Amino acid sequence: MSIKYEGLVTQSLAKQIAENLRASILDGRLKVDERLPTEEELAARFSVSRPTIREALKRLAAQHLVRSQRGPTGGTFITRPTEAELRTTLTNATTLMVTLGEFNIDAITEARRELEKLCLKLAISRRTAQHLEQLAEELALQQQPISDEQFCASDIRFHRAIVDATANPVLMFNMVSVIEALQPLMNMIANRSRDRQVIIGHHQRLLQALIDQDLSQAQASLDQLLDYLQQQYLQAQSTQR
Repeated sequence: MSIKYEGLVTQSLAKQIAENLRASILDGRLKVDERLPTEEELAARFSVSRPTIREALKRLAAQHLVRSQRGPTGGTFITRPTEAELRTTLTNATTLMVTLGEFNIDAITEARRELEKLCLKLAISRRTAQHLEQLAEELALQQQPISDEQFCASDIRFHRAIVDATANPVLMFNMVSVIEALQPLMNMIANRSRDRQVIIGHHQRLLQALIDQDLSQAQASLDQLLDYLQQQYLQAQSTQR
């Protein structure tokens, strides 16, 4: 085990200790399932109180980097976050950034446009019958008399299926913030003014382009969809002022 026990400034000691330990985990000096020193030992090595160490460990636990285990062989152990936990963390962080006003509609739309076009480029050649079936099922559901919440959830699953069709795990993970964080936030604001039938029409053209493996039509359909959503979003915002 290798942890740097350098001196710390007095401000936000728990945060500094958590970042120190986190760095040791991320660079491999602390291994998965390795047991950390006790709170008392860590407090002595960092020259802080045990409550400060406890707070630092809580920060790491919130990031799914450590776990506590009771009993004679218990203690605090390094853990490996699951993919679902990492997805949740990424989605929550993105949602917070939007809430704080760090991302505006133009930046969100531009990022989604470029990233989803890349996904379409790969999905066109890699989509399977299962992906097309999932897209068709969501499209059929969207044409039913479902609630706004159900429609938005189906909309997210529809675009998630396009991302999954890329068969690229890096894109699939990173698109979580776009499809499962930015898209729902846009939907919530634009929901009152957007026309479901317009959305369904764009989805139909997207699905047909994937069936035909027509990249230019797929990207054109995405452009039209995002242009429409951006317009509705801005219109909804202006009426709220």
